[in-house]
Amino acid sequence: MILTALTALAEPTRLAAMRALYDDDEHCVCALMARLGATQSRMSRHMQVLKQAGLVVDRRDAQWVRYRINPDLAAPLRRLLDAALVEEVMA
Repeated sequence: MILTALTALAEPTRLAAMRALYDDDEHCVCALMARLGATQSRMSRHMQVLKQAGLVVDRRDAQWVRYRINPDLAAPLRRLLDAALVEEVMA
């Protein structure tokens, strides 16, 4: 599980998406696309990788999909995510 999360976070767009979600609020794909300068298909693919790694959960809202950090994230994964995002901010 940790290796899958590390692999998912190693890609800069996915790490940036997690940084955007770090406010513990829901964000639609359209907002993530605008913030990260990604196409819809590219952003959806990145979010699917993060979802498969167990880092995010999604909710369909009409034609949009909204994402947030998985509230049931295991403690070791939460610590890993916290460390990755704090390190990113400090760099």
